[in-house]
Formats: sequence, structure tokens, C-alpha cells
Amino acid sequence: MSDAMSPADLYRHSLRLLLDKDIDAWIALVDDAALFEFPYAPAGFPSKLEGKEAVAAYMRGYPDSIDLREVVGLKIHELRDGGTVIAEWRGVGRIVATGAPYEMPYVAVVTVKDGRIAGYRDYWNPLAIPGSPADARFFDAV
Repeated sequence: MSDAMSPADLYRHSLRLLLDKDIDAWIALVDDAALFEFPYAPAGFPSKLEGKEAVAAYMRGYPDSIDLREVVGLKIHELRDGGTVIAEWRGVGRIVATGAPYEMPYVAVVTVKDGRIAGYRDYWNPLAIPGSPADARFFDAV
């Protein structure tokens, strides 16, 4: 299915799978040699995931942590190389453990190769998650 999709459509589909909590189908969109990077990852959060298995291990617990309910304001910018998109959006939902509201702006640079996500650089801010391990340090610093 993903082989026929443009990178923008593949990314839209990946967001639909996250909203549906279908993590196995989401992982199926990832290339075996994928590289995921999180430039703003604080201590206690991974800054890099190499390979599909590392991405799978990271994502499997996602629905147990964050109940993503809406993708708001999605803008996808397609680069001229034909394989890369930059996506901007806001995730809205709740933190499963506490019921606290979750609202996070995202900017992701996504590279697609042979119909699979091969690169994903995500500029989200895990410090902004209420109750995160870094949460107290974040608010003390402000």
C-alpha cells in the first residue's frame, strides 16, 4: 500500500495510524535501516534510533503514554528532491497516566525511500509533557 503513496500521503497515513492507535501498521511503514533523530531530546530520552527494531521498541508503548486524539493544523511542505517532506502540526490528546491534557507542536523532516520512512528528524519538545522525567527541571528553569 505505501509503495504507491507520495511521501506527503505516506506521512498523512502515518498520522491516521497514530490516531487509530495502530502501532503495528505504523511500524510497517518504517524502513529496516531507518534513522530517527530527536535533536531536542533531554537526558532520559533517546536522541537517535537506528533501525526498524529500535523504532518499534520506542513506539510500541506510545498509546500507553499518550492518547493522541487530534492532529491540528497539518501543513506538509514537499521538498524538490521528491523524497522528503517537512510536516508541521499540533498533537492534541491526553496523558494516559494522569489524564492531563496533551498539546504539542511538532515539526518533522521525513525522508521516504522505496515507499518506507527511512529518515525522521522530529523537533518535538518532550520537556513540555506534564509529568515527564524532565518536567520539574523544565519548570524550575523557566
